[in-house]
Amino acid sequence: MKPEIGDDHPLRAFFIEALNDSLNHRLGLNEGEDVTEYLVGMLVRFLHNDGIFAVRNAMGRRVESVTEMVAEGDVRVNADSFEREREVHKHIGDFLLFWSGVFPEFLQYIKAPTSRDVILNVVEQGRFSYHVASTFEYPPFQQEAETFKKLSAHFVEYQYGLRLVRASFEGFAGASDWADGFRA
Repeated sequence: MKPEIGDDHPLRAFFIEALNDSLNHRLGLNEGEDVTEYLVGMLVRFLHNDGIFAVRNAMGRRVESVTEMVAEGDVRVNADSFEREREVHKHIGDFLLFWSGVFPEFLQYIKAPTSRDVILNVVEQGRFSYHVASTFEYPPFQQEAETFKKLSAHFVEYQYGLRLVRASFEGFAGASDWADGFRA
């Protein structure tokens, strides 16, 4: 059983401070606390592999490729409800934002020539998946819908913001040069 990271945990406080600095002060994305709070939750959730690979198929097998996740999140293919579609697309957006923002070097494995995701456009799929999640504007999802609209519209900016967060915990002096060198 993985230990829970409570609201008062120092790691959560670090993520809040680092995201506020990168998103609000350095990038000027002052779109409200909802996105910062959401991204902090995502980062905490993704500290464990079970959070990163949370999507399971009908047989309980962990779904690891984005191509398979898209099928799991499509009511015409594998999703058994529209809520499942929302849940999976929310996860796809998080998955792609996390890897392309915090660990962009991992994208070479996701998009390897032998991978199912070789032709994946990370930015476009991330935007699209957050857009799908944002269309659920009824209870109990209406509060998060606005957050997903922001994440969809500014995916690249949030991607860059997460690169700055990574640089802050690695202590890179040249964070801007490092992050500018990669475009998904």
